[in-house]
Amino acid sequence: MIHARFKLGYPNFVLDVDIDLPGYGITALFGPSGSGKTTLLRCIAGLERAQGGLLRVKGEVWQEGARFLPAHQRRVGYVFQEANLFPHLSVRDNLEYGYKRIAPGARNVQMEQVIPLLGLGKLIERRDPSSLSGGERQRVAIGRALLTSPNLLLMDEPLSGLDAASKQEILPYLERLHGEMEIPVFYVSHALDEVARLADRLVLLEQGCAIAHGTLNEMLSRLDLPTAHYDNAGVVIEAQVAVQDETYHLTRLDFPGGSLWVGRVEHAAGTSVRARVLARDVSVATAAPQGSSITNILATRIVEIRDEGQDRVNLRMEVGGGQMLLSRITRRSRDQLGLTVDMELFAQVKSVALIA
Repeated sequence: MIHARFKLGYPNFVLDVDIDLPGYGITALFGPSGSGKTTLLRCIAGLERAQGGLLRVKGEVWQEGARFLPAHQRRVGYVFQEANLFPHLSVRDNLEYGYKRIAPGARNVQMEQVIPLLGLGKLIERRDPSSLSGGERQRVAIGRALLTSPNLLLMDEPLSGLDAASKQEILPYLERLHGEMEIPVFYVSHALDEVARLADRLVLLEQGCAIAHGTLNEMLSRLDLPTAHYDNAGVVIEAQVAVQDETYHLTRLDFPGGSLWVGRVEHAAGTSVRARVLARDVSVATAAPQGSSITNILATRIVEIRDEGQDRVNLRMEVGGGQMLLSRITRRSRDQLGLTVDMELFAQVKSVALIA
């Protein structure tokens, strides 16, 4: 368990956070620029000191009362927006810089783990880090942080300085990091698509305050949070590959609330995957649709209805097994269909994005 409580004042900004989080998985710190994400990360790292702050990481007190563990004594790996590799060191020497800082008996992460995990085998002997692409440099920076054998990995918008191609290059490696390493990660981002792909939990920050935190699925399905107003508002569905349709090159994904057909997925049956369904891609019907080109149709029940601007409404619907679905429709459609809470509907999912 990680317990963080900080209050830190600046002339035009106050960070005021008190959160309890599990000591595993990826926790995304999400919010607009200036919401306090990086400041919170710096407090956790020991780079800022909030008077009266409290930080416990897996039973170890890093800050409480007069006790303040300085940054260099905290078992933290920190990955910044820029890779900040040492230009005079080779790729191998950059990696070994973090590794050699740790006593041999305290090394929980080994070079032979990190090199294949981050696809560094072809880069390891490169002598000049400036010859690497942006994505390659950031992979080396992540490797260097991991090789300090941290109890906590802090990542401050590690993809923000990369172009679209480099982001797509590095995301699969971050997913592997999530799946293969047991180090808890605090991941700062203001990109909702990025968070939906990587995170297990979400802390939503606004004007220095943590206005809500919880599991990713819980947070993304809430209509009372700012994320519900985004154009790309939607939910994440944790599913498994179930059936391959060789004739039409489609794959059926099963989840506790039903199933979805998507374009061919090259994974074996039983493989866990993550799909994203946006509210704008879900329409609703009061009767089972007939003769429709939309094949993903799910029986649902309306849990909540909220106005979205002057002309639209957001629907929160339960599919089954605790899985929620969002739909954004016009106010006119709501009134014509006579939609009310607890009403049973059929959701027509026009598009599903496989994100992990």
